[in-house]
Amino acid sequence: MNIILLGPPGAGKGTQAGFLVKERDMIQLSTGDMLREARTSGTEMGKKVAEVMDRGELVTDEIVIGLIREKLEGPQKGGFIFDGFPRTLAQADALQALLEEEGQTLDYAIELRVRDEVLVDRIVGRARETVAAGGTARADDNEESLKKRLMEYYKKTSPLLGYYHAKGNLKRVDGLAEMDVVKASIGAILDA
Repeated sequence: MNIILLGPPGAGKGTQAGFLVKERDMIQLSTGDMLREARTSGTEMGKKVAEVMDRGELVTDEIVIGLIREKLEGPQKGGFIFDGFPRTLAQADALQALLEEEGQTLDYAIELRVRDEVLVDRIVGRARETVAAGGTARADDNEESLKKRLMEYYKKTSPLLGYYHAKGNLKRVDGLAEMDVVKASIGAILDA
């Protein structure tokens, strides 16, 4: 089973992906993690990634698709969770084409629905709790950074909701429910 978790920053996508990895043996394909891994791998693709990153440039969609292709050709386990990709309609088309080439499908795009004002409270609270526990808050865990990230999400990524709805893949979950309720809701979708 292959899924995408969609939702704005702070919606809980990473938390829920962690549950799916642990409980359903799925493989989380995090764009950032894949780029860091590729950079140190010594493979041809890894060398390309390192060159681009060393120049301070953004890695192209073509390179990211190449990294995803490598993962799809490896062990399948319980399927894949796409995390951080796709972010745009062009990337969604590229992912669709890649899955078709590999003889795979996208089963669901699951939106974790949340309200912006709750996200701001959640992120600011997370930063406060981290600092209170003696840790260091993420640099982007503040209201101003979150608002910028939300704007990027609405401009570039939220159009994917309509894209996947039109394809019949979109399912929605209340991302503001308790963590275990969100987990159970996602599980019910995957088990249907």
